[in-house]
Amino acid sequence: MSNSHDTYFIPAPSSWPVVGSLALFIAFCGGAVALNGFEYGSHILLLGFVVIAQMFFFWFKDVIVESLKGVYNNQVDISFRWGMAWFIFSEVMFFAAFFGALFYARIYSVPWLGGAGTGAATNEFLWPAFDYTWPLLATPDMTVEGIASKFTAIKDVIPAFGIPAINTVILLSSGATVTFAHWSLKKNRRAGLCWWLFATVALGFLFVGLQAAEYVHAYKDLGLTLNSGIYGSTFFMLTGFHGFHVTMGAIMLTVILLRSIQGHFNKERHFAFEAVAWYWHFVDVVWLGLFIFVYWL
Repeated sequence: MSNSHDTYFIPAPSSWPVVGSLALFIAFCGGAVALNGFEYGSHILLLGFVVIAQMFFFWFKDVIVESLKGVYNNQVDISFRWGMAWFIFSEVMFFAAFFGALFYARIYSVPWLGGAGTGAATNEFLWPAFDYTWPLLATPDMTVEGIASKFTAIKDVIPAFGIPAINTVILLSSGATVTFAHWSLKKNRRAGLCWWLFATVALGFLFVGLQAAEYVHAYKDLGLTLNSGIYGSTFFMLTGFHGFHVTMGAIMLTVILLRSIQGHFNKERHFAFEAVAWYWHFVDVVWLGLFIFVYWL
């Protein structure tokens, strides 16, 4: 295939989109069956995830082989960049929805239930004994009935300046190390590229490990779960999805590290590195929002 600026690479027909669709269907069915209490639901769900992982591995392998063959010209590179930009934009909107839910619950809905602002009538007719407090770890009816009174006056369920602050330093440091790796790549310093990438990967997985320890502490010692009111649900949805993104980012950086060791990139052609670096900076920024609005304020 010509690599001139006037041609555009058209890949050969691939079976991977079909395999991916079937894998998602299997995972969906397995999840539905598992949620309804059937015995083999979890096995079907696991099978779906295994097929999805296999699809990603072999599909990306095909793309890497095409890239190494030099079939991607500048026009394809521009398409890749726009595709990654729109993907990150979709992720921004994804997290914006959860941050919006947290903002609305904390600033408007829960204070209204406690009688603030225009919610006086709601408080009077529904739960006149309910007082607004944050974090709210039970529903208003539970707090009024005393069912979950031990959860209603806890301040700083997970202190911001503990593991969350350490994780903030770790993730910001990883943003710096991946930037140093990019600088090394632009100067064709392969050893520096690999070492800085290794540091980034190590920091990423350290972050995930500390967050896992934080979750164990929350569940076992604090009784903080997804069922712990609006705070518990928004806390785990935001931090959980962010932790998933960090895990995926660390895995992608690991792949980039292995490719860098094999010399797949040079200072002119390294979009795969840049795409993962963009993604990593994105999860850095999201974590700053989480640290401020979920843990600190």
